[in-house]
Amino acid sequence: MSPVLAGVLQLLALVVALGLAYRPLGDYMAGVYSSKKHLRVEKWMYKAIGADPNTEMRWPAYLRGVLAFSAVSVLFLYLLQRAQGSLPGSLGFSSIDPDQAFNTAASFVANTNWQSYYGEQAMGHVVQTGGLAVQNFVSAAVGIAVAVALVRGFARSRTGELGNFWSDLVRGTVRILLPISVIGALVLVACGAIQNFSGIHEVGQFMGGSQQWNGGAVASQEVIKELGTNGGGYFNANASHPFENPNGLSNLFEIFLILVIPFALTRTFGRMVGSLKQGYAILATMGVIWLGFSALMMWTEFAHHGPAFDIAGGAMEGKETRFGIGGSSIFAVATTLTSTGAVNSFHSSFTGFGGGITMLGMQLGEIAPGGTGSGLYGMLIMAIIAVFIAGLMVGRTPEYLGKKIGTREIKFAACYILITPALVLCFTAAAMALPTPPHSMTNTGAHGFSEILYAYTSGANNNGSAFAGLNADTQWFNTTIGLAMLLGRFLPMVFVLALAGSLAEQKPVPATVGTLGTHKPLFSGLLVGTILIITGLTYFPALALGPLAEGLAS
Repeated sequence: MSPVLAGVLQLLALVVALGLAYRPLGDYMAGVYSSKKHLRVEKWMYKAIGADPNTEMRWPAYLRGVLAFSAVSVLFLYLLQRAQGSLPGSLGFSSIDPDQAFNTAASFVANTNWQSYYGEQAMGHVVQTGGLAVQNFVSAAVGIAVAVALVRGFARSRTGELGNFWSDLVRGTVRILLPISVIGALVLVACGAIQNFSGIHEVGQFMGGSQQWNGGAVASQEVIKELGTNGGGYFNANASHPFENPNGLSNLFEIFLILVIPFALTRTFGRMVGSLKQGYAILATMGVIWLGFSALMMWTEFAHHGPAFDIAGGAMEGKETRFGIGGSSIFAVATTLTSTGAVNSFHSSFTGFGGGITMLGMQLGEIAPGGTGSGLYGMLIMAIIAVFIAGLMVGRTPEYLGKKIGTREIKFAACYILITPALVLCFTAAAMALPTPPHSMTNTGAHGFSEILYAYTSGANNNGSAFAGLNADTQWFNTTIGLAMLLGRFLPMVFVLALAGSLAEQKPVPATVGTLGTHKPLFSGLLVGTILIITGLTYFPALALGPLAEGLAS
């Protein structure tokens, strides 16, 4: 079988698996967030934290819950790392330096999982399992909760109430993420991923010296790292490490885990607003972008440029032979079009255009299908922008799902789409202008610029992947990328929840013959065009200095 055909078949198998899971998972999640009943274990949790799950919250209260919980999480994870040297199960590792501890705490709480350290050489079992893995669950649940709050804003009328954050947080963790993770961990163990709490042991000789690895609860952390679109690896090699991703089957399963909840949330959205067709329109938009990027990435990486490429069957440098170009390309697109950041190949070694595709996937806002929750609310913000543009074109007040998109709503949406690009471009400009940060670049020229642009794109968009040619373990990058991750995660949520509250207060507007049909293919096409145009106008100058210049020069 040719490598190209193998890649196409993997993509088709993935589409079929996602299609089979779409309806049952989407309907189940809609039921979870619409139910009035509480499980016994959930009641214990509410009692422990002193929360009343039946109290409805307006958007400021909901936002305070999100920010308070996240602030406590950052503090807890920071202190856990700083105390590691005194904790049992530390494997002899010392406490984490302050700047690194801040960066990691911000990273995992922000659902970014950016890592400027070697996981197997820095973190013991307590920090990995009791700190990082826990945040993989709850940070993902926070994202879904905010998305559900926005959906309620569309579904409800004449009320500013968006639900209860603590109830949404607990339900997302207990009823959705935990059950799927248990099953997924068993699948990964069956595929060969490790799951233990062993210490450091020698596994053989390498280049005349000993090679040592420590064990860990890898399979359980791997499954939630992908399912929650987190991305932080137990090992520095991340999903290219055989302990985390043993073979082609586990590779395909991990891609499925990355995509299944973000895609299924469009069904949840359609069910909760009372129109499945609206969910299908959002799904179609996400699907077109994802399939288009996957096809373009495979074409770029399979393109032959000389005898070495012909012999290898394509651009194999930096890729695992276990996965090949097809499996690596599909994984790279999935992880950068979502907020996952897990990698099974060396993105810095992709072709110039291939590296640009991974960067552009994040710069779209990670909305195709995006992260758990963040992808859906990001796409709904873009839908509001598209409706507004359509309204300007025909000269009528824009409406979406029976709600008028007025001055207030469009200001919230505009602020949302401006925050992340401002963070990316300002931090990149500062890093290139100052004398010290460029010293961390392994490469010069266009590729070196791409390393820094990719790092801040990844951080501000809460992705977490890296070109890996950049030494980011410095005080400058640990601090600035940490700030970019926190601001890029929580500032957009302010405007999402404010928008949700504004929409929930409105009364429904009846559809007329002049109402734009947002459930039709025409709107999906308009939405795709809006996303590409906005991203292009924002990032094209920076992309022209980095991956485009490198690709045209090669």
